[in-house]
Amino acid sequence: MLKELNPLLHSQLRLAVMSILLSVDEADFVYLKEQTNATAGNLSVQIDKLSEAGYIQVNKNFTGKKPRTTCCITEAGKAAMEEYVEALKSYLNL
Repeated sequence: MLKELNPLLHSQLRLAVMSILLSVDEADFVYLKEQTNATAGNLSVQIDKLSEAGYIQVNKNFTGKKPRTTCCITEAGKAAMEEYVEALKSYLNL
């Protein structure tokens, strides 16, 4: 029987954000926006969903007078991604 794919991670944009965050210590909002070609509004909504699930940590601060939002993946996020990849492998018989 095939494993169920995590619906939260099965979204193209959320999966892209998580994949990026797996490879860096942290990423700021502008970098994520550039890498995913997402609109600011859509990216913001998807980041909120990942944060609410406990998959990423979002930090908001200021650099000078400019707001800066950074994100990093949590241990729960890493575990969820690992489970997601294992589920995908079951679909591919790997």
